[in-house]
Amino acid sequence: MALYENKITLKGFLGKDAENFATKQQKTFTVLSLATKSGYKDKQTEQWVNHTEWHRIVTFGKSADHAKNLKKGDYVEIEGELRSTEFDAEVGEGKKKTTFKRRGWEIRASLVKKLAQPESSRGENLDAEPVTEDDAA
Repeated sequence: MALYENKITLKGFLGKDAENFATKQQKTFTVLSLATKSGYKDKQTEQWVNHTEWHRIVTFGKSADHAKNLKKGDYVEIEGELRSTEFDAEVGEGKKKTTFKRRGWEIRASLVKKLAQPESSRGENLDAEPVTEDDAA
């Protein structure tokens, strides 16, 4: 048993086509925008409340080669680790400009699998919210 483990598995739908890039050393990587959904029933209103979470997925090497042809709407499973990056962001203009630290999160995928569409999503999904490309991470 490992003392520390950073492992994440996600299943969801892609919000846009895979984006392929190359580093300065000509190593390729692929970025995916993955949507996962969760929901709960509000006890007061008895209404079903859906929540969509967007994940930025970055993959290198063989998994990037496999992921590069994925398209918007594909159902995929991702395995990898959660990574954070810290960067400076600026807000305001002129003398009111302020710099502060921001933290971004992404998943470094070691495995990307395209799955068959689940039975429940093949027809009309009545509780699904419409998703636009602007929503994709």
